[in-house]
Amino acid sequence: MSYIQTYYHIVFRTYQSEQTITLDHERELYAVIMEQTNNLGGKVFRIGGMPDHVHIFVSLPSTLSIAQYVQSVKTFTSKWMKATPMFPNFRGWGHEYGAFTYSVRDKETIVNYIRNQKEHHQRVSFADEYRALLREWGVEIKEEYFLKD
Repeated sequence: MSYIQTYYHIVFRTYQSEQTITLDHERELYAVIMEQTNNLGGKVFRIGGMPDHVHIFVSLPSTLSIAQYVQSVKTFTSKWMKATPMFPNFRGWGHEYGAFTYSVRDKETIVNYIRNQKEHHQRVSFADEYRALLREWGVEIKEEYFLKD
């Protein structure tokens, strides 16, 4: 038997960073993400975000790649959001996403970071937040592609 524990902080945004995740119904979206994650064998520790983006802190099984997970969640939620009247202006998700790995020692820090998104974004734009995450992890930012759909 293999023993594997992976923790990912995943960030993705709405198409063209449109503010289409309504605050009145964001919890319904988060519940759908959690349900899809459970169906894929993952475990969500925290979901949060703003009207233009979502953060997910999740553990995934070793049989599921991060790319498969994100594609599945984005596809499933996009179809659901377009079919419900709760998100009338939603046109889809942006093409890119960020995924960052953490250890179990970082778990509470990331959960709190996601929990405090509303306060955090009173001071910091999504573009600045995303740039900071990419830089923190040493990811080269290609400006011609950054936040382009």
